[in-house]
Amino acid sequence: MTDKSRILLLLPTRTYRAADFLDAASKLDVEVVVASEEAATTADLSPRHTLVLDFSAPTVATQAILEFDDTYPLAAIVGVDDDTTLLATTASEALGLPHNPVASAKATRNKYLLRDTLAANGVSVPTYQRFSICDDPTEIVGVGSSNPYGTDTQVSFPCVIKPLSLSASRGVIRADTPAEFIEAFQRTTKLLHALQAAAEGNSQEHVSQYLLVEDYIPGIEVALEGILLDGELKVLALFDKPDPLEGPFFEETLYVTPSRLSVDVQDALHRATAEAAAALGLQHGPVHAELRYNDNGAHLIEIAARTIGGLCARTLRFGTGMSLEELVIRHAIGQPVEALQREQQAAGVMMIPVPKAGILGEVRGKTDAHRVDGIVEVSITIPIGGEVVPLPEGARYLGFIFARAETPVLVETALREAHRQLEFVILPCRRDL
Repeated sequence: MTDKSRILLLLPTRTYRAADFLDAASKLDVEVVVASEEAATTADLSPRHTLVLDFSAPTVATQAILEFDDTYPLAAIVGVDDDTTLLATTASEALGLPHNPVASAKATRNKYLLRDTLAANGVSVPTYQRFSICDDPTEIVGVGSSNPYGTDTQVSFPCVIKPLSLSASRGVIRADTPAEFIEAFQRTTKLLHALQAAAEGNSQEHVSQYLLVEDYIPGIEVALEGILLDGELKVLALFDKPDPLEGPFFEETLYVTPSRLSVDVQDALHRATAEAAAALGLQHGPVHAELRYNDNGAHLIEIAARTIGGLCARTLRFGTGMSLEELVIRHAIGQPVEALQREQQAAGVMMIPVPKAGILGEVRGKTDAHRVDGIVEVSITIPIGGEVVPLPEGARYLGFIFARAETPVLVETALREAHRQLEFVILPCRRDL
């Protein structure tokens, strides 16, 4: 094994992605060093193959990576989730490895900074403002005893309230009226205050003091998976989201590819993503974008310098069966990926929503769900006895259902039928009794 084929994987302890990335590295026969926030994740690996890093302190963590590289030179650094994007960029810059500009990585990790950067570089964005979580929402919308209807509001309706850095639509709420805005603002800030309290004394957790309020963008929503090759965007997959995402919460469920949208619409979505990536200065590696399309064209909602989250990458295969993780590692170590195309067969995933809060007591119907034609995997990712919390406060789905078939319609049908076979017994939490 040569030093040229050693890579550093930044794997948060809470990620779903560890096994898939390690399997991809094994198939490529590259030496892997696993870095995580806690030693437990990598306890079965030798010291030369593990690092414990604070992902939220990129300067300190980068120094640790530089010292490790002095003894065990690294060919690439791959961050797998949002928590690792900035460190992967900072450390790659310090080692002289291919990377995005640090400012670009920072912009993708902060929704307000993202909007600011896009707007400053000529990309159309919705009207947006930043507010402190300590602000009084009644003052923002001008509601008081003398003005109960909020006619002196600082925001327009409908609007969407968003935490600056949480993912998977956590804390994101639509408001159509001043009263709904006040309720939504209080609910999101309560979540952020709770996360701040939980993070006290933990240097690895940082919660923003601010949130974003922006105009609601109507239209169909899609997800685009791509990879940047010297600044050029190669689209790896475009996912339709068949379930409408209109609020008040934005719980994603179905992703199906290839898209059933027209070629013209798909091209517009591609161009909008490429325009945003260029405006942000992104040049290298995977990107995952969320966009909407309406009568006014394509609109970027968010873009991240990483691959798709959760286990959703399992929907994607390239060439003769290559995983997305393998494609990303190949690109990171300098192997060509330009010619790789997604398989022709349609595929999709359902992120199983949480119907109510409580404790997961039992999952029924898994065998029947597996038997549905087209279903290839049913993965329940919350253990029996684990707490489940629905959006907008929740951070985890119950699991994932995967399907493959000849057409997107058959994939969607299979996913919905498999979900109907499942029954989740959710018990009250002790504190609710």
